[in-house]
Amino acid sequence: MQVTKYVFQPHGDERGQLVALEEYKEVPFKIKRVYYMYDMSPGIVRGRHAHKNLQQILICIHGSCKILLDNGNEKEVVLLEKPYEGLYVTNSMWHEMYDFSKDTVLMVLASDIYDENDYIRNYSEFLKFYGK
Repeated sequence: MQVTKYVFQPHGDERGQLVALEEYKEVPFKIKRVYYMYDMSPGIVRGRHAHKNLQQILICIHGSCKILLDNGNEKEVVLLEKPYEGLYVTNSMWHEMYDFSKDTVLMVLASDIYDENDYIRNYSEFLKFYGK
C-alpha cells in the first residue's frame, strides 16, 4: 500500500512558525471544505468509513493521534504528531482515527463539500464497492 505523508515547509523565526498550504501546490486537490476535531474522549475512534470520491489531507495541528489506513488488501497505521505533516487519504481508503492525546486538534482539508451519499460506512460494503 502506498501511504503519502507530506512534510510541509514551516517558515519561522523568533516570532514563531507558519505553515501555508495552497491547493494544487502543497495539497494535491482543490480545497472545498476544512474542518477540525478536538476534545475527543479517551478510547474514542473516529472515521470508520471510506469515500467514493472525496480526497483528504489530515493534519494533527496539536497533540497526536494514529490513523489506520486500509485499502481492502493491506492495512497500515500512521502516527500524526507534527503540525507540519499531513497524511493524504485518497478515496477508496477505509480510515479510522484513534489513540488521540488529550490535547489533539486534528484538521482535515477535503476536496469537496459534505455529501452523505459519498460515504461508505459499512466495511463489508466498502470491500464489495471496491471489488476486494
